[in-house]
Amino acid sequence: MKQNYLAFRKTGYFSSLICDYLDEKAELNPFYNRFPMLENFKQQIEQKGNTFPLENRNVLVSVLKKQYQNIEASPLTKKHIESLFSENTFTITTGHQLNLFTGPLYFLYKIVSAINLSKALKAKYPKQDFVPLYWMATEDHDFDEINYFNFKGKKFQWNKEVSGAVGELSTVGLNDVLDLFSKDLGTTENAKQLIMLFTNAYLNHDNLADATRYLANELFKDYGLVIIDANDSDLKELFTRYLKSELLNQASFGAVSKTNDQLSQISEDYKIQVNPREINLFYLKENLRERIVFEDFNYIVLNTDILWNKDEILKELSDNPERFSPNVIMRPLYQEVILPNLCYIGGGGELAYWMQLNDYFEDLEVPFPVLLLRNSVLIQTEKQLEKLQKLNISIEEMFLGKDSLINRKVREISNLDIDFSTQKKHLTKQFEALYKLAEQTDKSFLGAVKAQEIKQLKGLDNLEKRLLKAQKKKLSNEVERMIAIKNELFPNGSLQERNANFSEFYLEYGKQLVPILIENLEPLNNSFSIITI
Repeated sequence: MKQNYLAFRKTGYFSSLICDYLDEKAELNPFYNRFPMLENFKQQIEQKGNTFPLENRNVLVSVLKKQYQNIEASPLTKKHIESLFSENTFTITTGHQLNLFTGPLYFLYKIVSAINLSKALKAKYPKQDFVPLYWMATEDHDFDEINYFNFKGKKFQWNKEVSGAVGELSTVGLNDVLDLFSKDLGTTENAKQLIMLFTNAYLNHDNLADATRYLANELFKDYGLVIIDANDSDLKELFTRYLKSELLNQASFGAVSKTNDQLSQISEDYKIQVNPREINLFYLKENLRERIVFEDFNYIVLNTDILWNKDEILKELSDNPERFSPNVIMRPLYQEVILPNLCYIGGGGELAYWMQLNDYFEDLEVPFPVLLLRNSVLIQTEKQLEKLQKLNISIEEMFLGKDSLINRKVREISNLDIDFSTQKKHLTKQFEALYKLAEQTDKSFLGAVKAQEIKQLKGLDNLEKRLLKAQKKKLSNEVERMIAIKNELFPNGSLQERNANFSEFYLEYGKQLVPILIENLEPLNNSFSIITI
């Protein structure tokens, strides 16, 4: 087992906002509470401990026990749930959509990050307990984002007409996906375990929420993971006053819009992830999740005939709080209101939109969690490492785009120096003299000089490309090997973790896959990990 690291900025796959955050750029300080370092959690524990109500703990434990009635929880998970009664217990939370068979590989990395950070915090603060928690995004309605997974270059997709929250979707029809998937798995012991996992999760549970809970529990129960479905009336009851404020005052719209403007002013490279609506809530019923809007003094559910005046919607909220579903702006607030949470662990895009919410949280006097970028990992075999070494491809070069990698290595291994940068600089300098000459004689010649400069530089570019193409043909064996290893480690030109499913690696390493990740990934490392198994 070997492990190497690469700074996130050097991978080329992470936004400037996230890279600047990891570098603790001072301009970003107003957009988060505390940076993710073990010593900073002392104040976070004090802040959350002093503000989180005991009533919320009691409701939370009650709901979790109800949701775990039909799940074989480990002794550690049961202990963690019970410990949430105590004012000295806090959660470390990550969240994810209910992707079919976990979806992309980074689903595992999110949860591993939460488990390992909980362990690290316990070692640092032994008087407190820390519970790794996975928040299932059961209220989402973007079925097309979750209805497939990739396995060895093939896409296995669940085709179904759906509406409403995905957590309530019936799992009927997933036996067809399993039939196709099984044919590609083979007959090894690990293949049989994968088939059993899929069968027990999706064919033996009626809806997608229950299936996903079973699957995540099977993979991580030994580490005490707690899984929550927040689409629950008792939990929504705890959030009612914030829902009411959103309906009546549109508190999130002003605060988040202001923050977005501030972020944009710092750097044009900072892309705004989400823009707030005037009301950031959906109305949720069976087979229905549609936006609530305020028009002509009435509250309307889009694409339906549902309409209320102010008094009527407040009564509906009081009677059925579970029907009011936070969107991407309000979901983080809901999480922090119902959980004794210290830290949220997410990907770059998630952390970017969380950073749009700090002022909003401050306005509502809800503690803002520590934001931690989840572990990112490239898994490679010893054989793949040997191939890279024979081709003299470094860790940093691995992350280049395919064309950039090939061009660099062809130049490097050629006997010819196919880089005309020096000639281009020399040519540009010569034309500087011609520009001066034209200005001193007749300025009307400046356009002609410029056209000639462009023509000659373009000619050098074309010649360079033709020579590179010829050299690639001459070195076709090396180029083919480079393309092959690049495609193996970066499927579809993307990061492995964003494309491949865990089943590819479970097929090879079986039940050792999760322990390998738990043992080797450091949650606060803030670097991209390359693991050679």
